Amino acid sequence: MAKKKFVVGCFDDENVLFPAVKKVRLAGYKIHDVYTPYPVHGLDHAIGLRETSLHTAGFIYGITGTTIALGGMSWVFTADWPLNIGGKPHFPLPAFIPITFETTVLLSAVGMVLTFCYLCQLAPFVKKHHFHPRATDDMFVMVIECTAKTNVDDLQNFLRNAGAVEVNVQDAEPGWWVGTYNKEQILIKEAQPVV
Repeated sequence: MAKKKFVVGCFDDENVLFPAVKKVRLAGYKIHDVYTPYPVHGLDHAIGLRETSLHTAGFIYGITGTTIALGGMSWVFTADWPLNIGGKPHFPLPAFIPITFETTVLLSAVGMVLTFCYLCQLAPFVKKHHFHPRATDDMFVMVIECTAKTNVDDLQNFLRNAGAVEVNVQDAEPGWWVGTYNKEQILIKEAQPVV
């Protein structure tokens, strides 16, 4: 995978991060991601992320579970192996409701977890580049993707003026890869001087 250049700005306060995100977006820079130690309310809208469609996927998985449960039970009891037990009907819908409910919940829950893991690229074998070792500890890390038109020095000064306590430039793979981390890269990255 081809490496891209990123400018990484670290902030030590949420109240400084929010105005900086707005300034960066107004200046026309492309924010790759913002890593925070805890969920920050409204940051997804400030970055410009669209609303998740996970609830739509959950609805589709739930309808699939309902259809499988009702279809399977009705086929078994009316076509495959119809039994006449004491004159009861072959399609007793009230008796099917508990199994239908449980199948609906099972498929929607498992489906949403797998969809979430796929969308967030989470798996035991998936690795991603870490832009700062304290990104999930106590620092707010804004990662800006550089394009062909981006002047890196101007962007670094812009982030410093916006309140960043640390600014550096990194070449990294923007996506994920299968495998292990390169220990030499981690040691080199930790030994780099921080501006």
